[in-house]
Amino acid sequence: MSNAVVNGLAGAGGGIIAQIITYPLQSVNTRQQTERVAKKSQSQGSSGGTLVQMLQVIRSEGLGGLYSGLKPSLLGTATSQGIYYYFYQVFKNKAESIAAANKRKGHGDGTVGMLSWLVVAALAGALNVLFTNPIWVLVTRMQTHTQAEQKILEAKKEALIRESGFIGSSLHDKLRELDSVKPNPYGTFQAAYEVYNEAGIRGFWKGIIPTMIMVCNPSIQFMIYESSIKHLKKKRADKKQSSVKVSALEVFLVGAIAKLGATVTTYPLLVVKSRLQAKQEISTNNSLRYSGTMDAIVKMIHYEGFSSFYKGMSTKIVQSVFAASVLFMIKEELVKLYALLANKILLLKLSK
Repeated sequence: MSNAVVNGLAGAGGGIIAQIITYPLQSVNTRQQTERVAKKSQSQGSSGGTLVQMLQVIRSEGLGGLYSGLKPSLLGTATSQGIYYYFYQVFKNKAESIAAANKRKGHGDGTVGMLSWLVVAALAGALNVLFTNPIWVLVTRMQTHTQAEQKILEAKKEALIRESGFIGSSLHDKLRELDSVKPNPYGTFQAAYEVYNEAGIRGFWKGIIPTMIMVCNPSIQFMIYESSIKHLKKKRADKKQSSVKVSALEVFLVGAIAKLGATVTTYPLLVVKSRLQAKQEISTNNSLRYSGTMDAIVKMIHYEGFSSFYKGMSTKIVQSVFAASVLFMIKEELVKLYALLANKILLLKLSK
């Protein structure tokens, strides 16, 4: 089995475990990103911190509300990480081969430079985005469906109160009737049907522009990660230590630092992407509906201010940094385990 396939499978396995552990944080974070609050309303404060919002979701939707969209998310994570790490390893092998060839020609020291790491990660990320964007559109829809339905219900109530000729008990009955309406079941197929009805096949690639720009997120992440790991190994080699291997804890910490730097840099793009992929019919107010990336950016600045681009960032930092750290650690350990098993199998074959 090639090292690209091994890294792809290990990345998928690590991604699934990290996703399961941190999914409630991700679910709440998507709701935070897609919550529209006008500038004049922001002074009244948010609906509470991350923990408070998690408890609110559990109270209104049950524990399952925190795991809405988990199945397609796990599929997306496994596919995304598998594709990313496979192509990342393919391009990494090529970059290392080119660096070695250049050294033989008298150019460079044979190591891959920082710019090359950025290109490698960007190419792998771009292919990953093109293949997996439809899955993440469905995940975002499922994570924000209840929130969107509640907004629609609130808008209907406001319209009824404002326009209805009913008074007293008649209005009360109408409002109670709206409250009694149960939302339709909403699973993966329902989300896919809704997306297709709204925009056809193109709807599954909503948010592709900010997502493609966000390819720089893993590029920055892997640049920091690879450079840091390389620095650690070189430092140990210079000190002539018996082993230059990096421990699981060190991989965890380096992965956390790398993801933190990448997340802070690219978070506004993530918010725009989530806004575009979430259900748009949350209000009759056109200011809350987006026709595209630039329309979303302009309206967010005009109606909500620049702070809207950083909604839920603290939640995302905790979730993504922890998830990336777990993913890196598990992935590296799985690769080491495969290498160990492969060596044992080889020794058994040679001993026969």
